[in-house]
Amino acid sequence: MNRSADQLAAAVAETAALIRAGWAERPRAAIILGTGLGSLAEHIAIEAEWNYRDLPHFARSTADGHRGRLLAGRLADVPILAMDGRFHAYEGYSFLQITFPIRVFAELGVSFLILSNASGGLNPSLRSGDMLLIDDQINLMGAGGWSAIGGLPVRPEGTGKSAHPTATVSRSFYDPWLMSLAERIASDQDIPLRRGIYIAMLGPNYETRAEYHWLRTLGDVVGMSTVPEVLAAGELGLPVIAFSMVTNVFRSDDVQQTTSGEVIHAALNAEPNLRQLVTRLLMEWTSNSPLVPRPSPHS
Repeated sequence: MNRSADQLAAAVAETAALIRAGWAERPRAAIILGTGLGSLAEHIAIEAEWNYRDLPHFARSTADGHRGRLLAGRLADVPILAMDGRFHAYEGYSFLQITFPIRVFAELGVSFLILSNASGGLNPSLRSGDMLLIDDQINLMGAGGWSAIGGLPVRPEGTGKSAHPTATVSRSFYDPWLMSLAERIASDQDIPLRRGIYIAMLGPNYETRAEYHWLRTLGDVVGMSTVPEVLAAGELGLPVIAFSMVTNVFRSDDVQQTTSGEVIHAALNAEPNLRQLVTRLLMEWTSNSPLVPRPSPHS
């Protein structure tokens, strides 16, 4: 997908129009289900669904544990869209292709984005099956990965010329109010939840012993997704909350290799806590009496 800003806007509008034609509701939130977490989709009251191949300009999910369908329906009686499977750079997709659905969600009027992924634990205090609330990220996805634009020319306002994207001030793309709400819910429901830093690698490989030792100095978990979607949401002004299911934890004395099947199995076992937390999050967010006050946009 190598297109101008005008072409991208037209592609987003075309895809959004097809979804609106099949489902008239305005989604309040969008959820992206990562590796092994598609079973949450079984608890959505589905009102419409599309295989990714039937959506114009959508990529295809080829990774294990990603079914490749967009669901429209209700969870906790809240109208939502859910991606049952995401796209990865290691599948050969550009960052623009990976983040295209985020632009469609914004066009459809979602208010916030819920992301989930499976990850490898770096922090030795983590255990397989733990759920991490991502509060910051380190992007090691290579050239272009720093920007969800992924090389798209940007037109400075008032000019007809293309220009390279300019650097922006670093900030957290993870919404503090949503994180506080999730932590309060987790405490109320006795769901273990801790904050941590997610490191994104290009993949598709599990890290070597030396890489694990190095990465441990940088963050708490490592994976191969999420950061492009977070960056795109930040560019679009969409609040984000992201959960990482720890599927395996590095041990320096463990010489066994991690397999994709083991990762998927561990994520499936962790999914009930994610489902419970996301369901309550949607309920509390849409209620008139949230558990924590929403800050003013100027605070």
